Amino acid sequence: MAQTSSMKLLGARNMTCIVERMEWNNKMDLIAYGTEKGEVVIQRLNWQKIVTFPTPGEDVRVRSLSWQMDETLLAVGYSNGKVALLDAESETIISGLIYDDDIKKVYFSKAINCQETLGSYTCNAKDKHKRFLPKLQPLTNIDPCLKSLDQKSFPKGSPCFLVVIMRSGKVHLLLLGALQAGSIDLTQHVLHPEQFDVYDVRLNGDFNAIYALLRDGLQLKMLHFHNQVLQDCMAPMLELATHCAHILETKNYINDTQQCLTEAWETVQLEMDNKLTKYANSQAYGMISTHFLELHVFGFATFEVEEFLFDTLSEKGFKKIANSVDLSLNNLQGLVFKQLNGAAINMFYFLNTIAGFGRMSHFFESLISPEVAVEAMRSCGAFYLKVHELQRTIDSLVNDMKLFHAWMIFTILRLSHQEIPDEMVLSEEENVALADLLCAMEPDLEEGSDDDEDIECPSGGMPTRSKFNLERVGQYLENACLTQLYPVDPNQLWEQMLAENECLGQCPLFVPHDKKLSLVQQRDKMFNAIDAVFHKPTESISASFKLSTAVVCCQLPPMEPEEEQDFVTCSYYVHEAGRCDMLAVTISWQEAMVLEFSRAEDCLLRCTRVQLLPGPFTPQLHEDYYNLRFVDLQFYNESSLSMLAQSTSSTPGVRPHSYFIQFSLSAARNQSTQHHLAPLMNLPDATVTHSIHDIPEAAAFKGLDGVCEMLAVSGSRKVATVLSDRKRKMTIFEMEIEDEEDDTEMSQASFLEISKESILAINDSDKQD
Repeated sequence: MAQTSSMKLLGARNMTCIVERMEWNNKMDLIAYGTEKGEVVIQRLNWQKIVTFPTPGEDVRVRSLSWQMDETLLAVGYSNGKVALLDAESETIISGLIYDDDIKKVYFSKAINCQETLGSYTCNAKDKHKRFLPKLQPLTNIDPCLKSLDQKSFPKGSPCFLVVIMRSGKVHLLLLGALQAGSIDLTQHVLHPEQFDVYDVRLNGDFNAIYALLRDGLQLKMLHFHNQVLQDCMAPMLELATHCAHILETKNYINDTQQCLTEAWETVQLEMDNKLTKYANSQAYGMISTHFLELHVFGFATFEVEEFLFDTLSEKGFKKIANSVDLSLNNLQGLVFKQLNGAAINMFYFLNTIAGFGRMSHFFESLISPEVAVEAMRSCGAFYLKVHELQRTIDSLVNDMKLFHAWMIFTILRLSHQEIPDEMVLSEEENVALADLLCAMEPDLEEGSDDDEDIECPSGGMPTRSKFNLERVGQYLENACLTQLYPVDPNQLWEQMLAENECLGQCPLFVPHDKKLSLVQQRDKMFNAIDAVFHKPTESISASFKLSTAVVCCQLPPMEPEEEQDFVTCSYYVHEAGRCDMLAVTISWQEAMVLEFSRAEDCLLRCTRVQLLPGPFTPQLHEDYYNLRFVDLQFYNESSLSMLAQSTSSTPGVRPHSYFIQFSLSAARNQSTQHHLAPLMNLPDATVTHSIHDIPEAAAFKGLDGVCEMLAVSGSRKVATVLSDRKRKMTIFEMEIEDEEDDTEMSQASFLEISKESILAINDSDKQD
């Protein structure tokens, strides 16, 4: 018979938006919900809003929400193929992934507790790199609004899998949210791909198999795939995934530093363009260098130069420009010497460690190709050499600009007949260097190159070329080959050895140095080599998925998108103490099935089929109980299943009633059937359906106010939340109330008080807005 559920009403509020998804945190009093606008809101049990994350685009819907176990990290799947990891504690977007298909569901697996470790073999303590590598300095001058989703650091916490399920049937596994740990296309394992739909895909409790609930033609099937690589290589995978996360963080740091370099260089160009380059473009090509040489060697200034120095510029004005340019160049020097140089060292350290792992074939044979890892390490070394090359180029430009600025100020003072301090007088070596600089300021045009494509024509029609030789640095920040190669130092013995011995340059033991590539090209080449390192684990794990069992759950009507004929919703729970994986699924509007897959050696499947309809021997019930249908269901814990049901009536104008049902799986244990796993199992022919009204002390009913459409429960928090009134009213209950006096009935008066509180709270929030 139906019993009354022990629940205490904590509160209810009319939300200012339509709630489409909601999920309770496992340990903390945090609930996350997605709105119809694509926003994700995180609030506490007392309705206090913590943070609101905006939608990633227009007309984007929130498909799925999942909290990482015992953490403040939330995974969100969007309809445009984006998966974002949100941190409720820091209120930031940690990282993100972008796929080319609509998301069906994303979720975090339970924490991985791997007994086997590689400590005795690798001597690799946790975060050991922090002993040897200096901490990367923060990039304070980067605009946080310019950071994209894939440019953030990766989350720290309990090791687990992030599973991304696409509507097309593709499933991606990511270890620690970083390492692509295999994928599977479910459409390759069905008989009728033209009538296919995926409802849920779950990792089992031992992380060596997955369960896929899907439609195959007119059948609802549960496919069980075993994976031997996941079973044998969990400890090596954790090691590799940890280093993969460090590498991805370093890649993002390099991208951010590259962005800062571009911004600093644009500032240098802007300061130079304001006065100096504008004047230079007004002169014929080659005249600037000629006039400045005459002024430097003979002390004679033409009318145009003198007018430029005294009318356009002044001593104070030029000092201001010089200080701004020097500041930007110093910032550029620091970014290369500290941030970029440190990131290259960190990257080389992690890649070198992975290359060392590759030599341990006993552990990493299926995950790492030693040759590919060594090639990635050599590409990182080439990037490190390119960073040093850029650093020396910037140092040379800084010295040249300081010398040029000092000479310009000295010249302005001399021509204006002012007193010149002794420290401003240039030495003989500085005069020679300045003459070389002025000669190189406008390189000679090659014969027949007057009409070349590299000569730009501004709006004035005068052909111009790059002035002041700034392109020596700017060319490194473009995705094109260098036009001015770094000069060869005749005193460099290593360069002489490479020129005399071609075999040294081709030896894989030495890092190559391609002088024609820019910094951007060298970075992209390194990133491609790093991506190749992590192709093998994806390929090995993906190829290891083997279909071991196909369980037919029920027959479905034909797929007709315009009509909602079938109703399939499911929930999954890992029962650690019982060493089984539990799956509850609705196979019709009135019938549900609970499957318990044993992970022990007995390989048993326990099945419990229940229906909301009364049986032939069911005692007399309330009239509303005769026409109930499922709306939602979720596992409350390993022994209870929470269900949301709704009455149906053909009488027009009659408002449906909603019920919260707490179903005891332990009480229904005697009604279940046991089966040995086989390659193909047809459960409808081997099981019997029981009415929940006929199972003694199994179902506890609680009447709800309004038409409820969604359910979210948390057994660890002992709370349940239901959505009613077209997904705009959220009601929260406290579960497992021991004192009968605290079992609050939802009378009309109590809901009137709640409505008043909700209206006051909404008005207060509107005033704050």
